[in-house]
Amino acid sequence: MEFVEGIWISTRARTWLDMSRLLPLADLVAMADQLVRLPRPELEGREGAYSTIEELRDMVARHPNLQGVVRARQALDLARVGSDSAPETFLRLAMFDAGLPEPELQLALYPGDPRSPSADLGFRQRRIAIQYDGGHHLMEAQRLSDRRRDKAFEAAGWTVIIVDKADQKDSFAAAIRKIRRAVKNSVADATVASGFANGD
Repeated sequence: MEFVEGIWISTRARTWLDMSRLLPLADLVAMADQLVRLPRPELEGREGAYSTIEELRDMVARHPNLQGVVRARQALDLARVGSDSAPETFLRLAMFDAGLPEPELQLALYPGDPRSPSADLGFRQRRIAIQYDGGHHLMEAQRLSDRRRDKAFEAAGWTVIIVDKADQKDSFAAAIRKIRRAVKNSVADATVASGFANGD
């Protein structure tokens, strides 16, 4: 609990734990992802995350008999720093359920360059960038920015996969097929390249 302006209120971490008895696992993971995500100070007016996975684990450990605590532990095993929205979390979980490799989150095309375009999820070694474009991506200025972002990845030889709200209707099944195909093709390309390098 925190005492704010004369009123006792629940902390974000405790609220998340309390919600573990009510929310489905995927929603609980998404909520944890939002608590631990690193903000963009220029847009959000804050520097640090609301919580850390370690702090959430400590909260769970202090309440071992609370209803929903087992689901909370499961959610923490699936939570990651880097999901900027619940749909990004849901897409990542769908990839996990499909047996795909775990993607890197907020994947910069040029690591270490703060101006580098980035992908919401992706596989650096396979050169696959996955973008979840939410509703605000329909605005003209954002669409132009997205186009520049995607062209930068494509010019560097990456495969770009765009996922949007419509893909959620089938629990990302069609998107997963695209991602799986891209992963398979990247492995095939790597095998062919290796063969050429070995003189086969």
